[in-house]
This record gives sequence, structure tokens and C-alpha cells, in this order.
Amino acid sequence: MSSLIFGAITKVGTLLNRLYIKQFLPMILVGLMLLTTNVDPDLPSQATVDRLDAMMKQEDPQRPKTTAEWEQQARETKGQPVEKLKRIGEQSADAIKEFGGMYPEVAKRSAAELRDSTKTDN
Repeated sequence: MSSLIFGAITKVGTLLNRLYIKQFLPMILVGLMLLTTNVDPDLPSQATVDRLDAMMKQEDPQRPKTTAEWEQQARETKGQPVEKLKRIGEQSADAIKEFGGMYPEVAKRSAAELRDSTKTDN
């Protein structure tokens, strides 16, 4: 009788140990991962900051650049679907013009880089 009770207690004990290990092992692994991961973000270089500032300060008052400007424009055209569509059309045309002016430069750079990479691969 005592061996039956002792066996039951042992089985319950091993079951509890397995459950605790299954619960704490993921927490331990996440903790180790967080402790060993570099959380210090790389700060952008000054050239990148300057380029982003220049992009933000482009003289184009027709197209909103920030979320606040988009929200302001949405408030201005609330309940005026014709005006909203007109602005969308104008802004889309401006964006296409801007992209069209940017595309040849990007295509030339990409072609040059592709040509250079195929020369080095051979």
C-alpha cells in the first residue's frame, strides 16, 4: 500500500517537474535572447539625415508631406467629394511627374551596377 502511494506521489512529482520545465524553458530562452541581443540602434549618418531633411523641405506646397498635413487636408475637404477628387488627381499627377524624373537616373545607376557586377562575376 505504501509503495502504491509512494509511486503515485513520484508520478505526480515528475509530472509537475515536466510542466514547470516546459513553462520556464521558453522564458529562459527569451531572456537569454534579450540579454545577448544588441539593442543599441545604429544612428543614421549625418549625410542620411541631411538627405532626409532635404527631401522633407522640398518646395512643393501642393502635396502634403507629413501625417499632420494629410490630416489637415482631409479636414479641409471633409464633405466635399469633388474637391477631394480634384486634389487627389493633382497630387497623383505631381507624384507621377516626380517619379518620372527620378526613374531615368535610377535606371542608369541600376544598369551600371548590374554591368559592373556581371563583369566581376566572370
